[in-house]
Amino acid sequence: MSICLVYCFSFLLVSIFAFFLSLDFMVSDYSLVFEIEMLSINSCSIVMSILLDWMSLLFSSFVLFISSMVIFYSMEYMGDDLNINRFIMLVVMFVLSMLLLIISPNLISILLGWDGLGLVSYCLVIYYQNVKSYNAGMLTALTNRLGDVAFLLCIAWMVNYGSWNYIFYLEAMKDSWEMGLMAGMMLFAAMTKSAQIPFSSWLPAAMAAPTPVSSLVHSSTLVTAGVYLLIRFNFGMNIGLMTFMLFISSLTMFMAGLGASFEFDLKKIIALSTLSQLGLMMSILSMGGYMLAFYHLLTHALFKALLFMCAGVMIHSLGNSQDIRFMGGMVNVMPLTCIIFVVCNMSLCGLPFLSGFYSKDLVLELVSMDYLNVYIYVIYFISTGLTVAYTFRLVYYVISGDFNYFSFNMISDSSLTMLKGMLGIILFVVCMGSLLSWVMISTPYFVCLPNFMKMMTLMVVFFGGWLGYEVSKFSLSYFPKSLMFYKSSVFFGSMWNMPYISTFGVNYYPINLGGLTYFSLDQGWSEYYGGQNLYGKITSGSQGLQFVHKNSFKLFLILMSLWLVSLLFIL
Repeated sequence: MSICLVYCFSFLLVSIFAFFLSLDFMVSDYSLVFEIEMLSINSCSIVMSILLDWMSLLFSSFVLFISSMVIFYSMEYMGDDLNINRFIMLVVMFVLSMLLLIISPNLISILLGWDGLGLVSYCLVIYYQNVKSYNAGMLTALTNRLGDVAFLLCIAWMVNYGSWNYIFYLEAMKDSWEMGLMAGMMLFAAMTKSAQIPFSSWLPAAMAAPTPVSSLVHSSTLVTAGVYLLIRFNFGMNIGLMTFMLFISSLTMFMAGLGASFEFDLKKIIALSTLSQLGLMMSILSMGGYMLAFYHLLTHALFKALLFMCAGVMIHSLGNSQDIRFMGGMVNVMPLTCIIFVVCNMSLCGLPFLSGFYSKDLVLELVSMDYLNVYIYVIYFISTGLTVAYTFRLVYYVISGDFNYFSFNMISDSSLTMLKGMLGIILFVVCMGSLLSWVMISTPYFVCLPNFMKMMTLMVVFFGGWLGYEVSKFSLSYFPKSLMFYKSSVFFGSMWNMPYISTFGVNYYPINLGGLTYFSLDQGWSEYYGGQNLYGKITSGSQGLQFVHKNSFKLFLILMSLWLVSLLFIL
């Protein structure tokens, strides 16, 4: 427990210091770059660079603050684990990898943090060591490796320019096709890390990790690394790449919202919610609003971390059951946890004057003002409505109705350590949106919209809430008992069959070829004429010779008697 407290308070103190330092840097428009030359080969130097500006310091402070609360929360959540110190060290390595990625303007040092995140996330996903965890960990690691390949190609390409400090080349990336190629590779790497279509299937699978890890991963570390990297490359995309990214991210946002509306696993619903918000960040980033994407990234990190913490308390109390159909009436037994849960969900929906409202409402109003086609406008507002729908459905299942778990239970808000970790964040979930809007947006956005479009967000929120409430009361008996409805619900609930495409779709042919090779070569003619069969023939032959040798006199007498009998018959 002592190691938990040491890291918790260390991270908290550094977080407070980094936050006030970032405010100072923001006000004075100041930044620091440290460069330490590690190696120089043929005028191409490998330099360890550290960039401290308001953006890196502010994000670092958020990561450290959430990490400190998660470690404090883990003291009780993982208290029965015999290897809790190993778990805490893995979490610390995870956070340090993320910090290295945040403060690096250099592709080599970013790669260290990037690969550190991938490696440690694999160790954390397989922490519980069962078949499901191993499969999820392998899917997570291999999907992220695809992005790492693009990253390595990008590093190799930049050898042509004499430096791996990408901040020198941001303007050049707009015009040069070579730099456009590099920006495309960085976009591909960010798509795998931030789980955009078609690499989305690993994100719900990573829910096999312990809940404190999910809280950290889905709020401010692993999945946001790709978005943060693209925010850092804010000027470095040409129009073709930005259009492609807008289409893919808007589709991801819609797909995740639809999938969460059919899901019954508590952690997977929140994971798909994260995927939907990542699509929102990537899409606003592809329209050039990198500052707004960063703003939503920070506000989202707070309420998503707390949402996972609340889910962890419920799962912990219900004997590790994650199915929301077993829950119900939780407000009667866990009032404080349920209050925090509802506040976080309302912040996710964009309820006015909570932290999620300030960024999300601004995003939707800027989309309404931008020169975009009808597809983007419609899918944005439908996805927002789906967010509210699956949130109200989740709240209805968990909080209201009858308690559907075992009658013999001891569920209460008595886990003080976990509650203290959660109460540390709830204040920021309520007020950090307005605070960041005062600090980050020095000049207010001028939003000029007709009344109908201005009220569109509010109407979509209310309609989505009503839809979620109605859907939560559905049972399959409301529909014709046909195979078609079952197939469609499975299709939408499984993220448009993406997990099957990512696993069976990829490994069917290699495994099939391996089976054919095994039967035709390993157990085929080469096996028949090979060592094993030859050994069998020689063994059986030697056994026959041994038999003859042992019984030679008897055989001689038998043969002689047979010869005499045959001779008598002939005569």
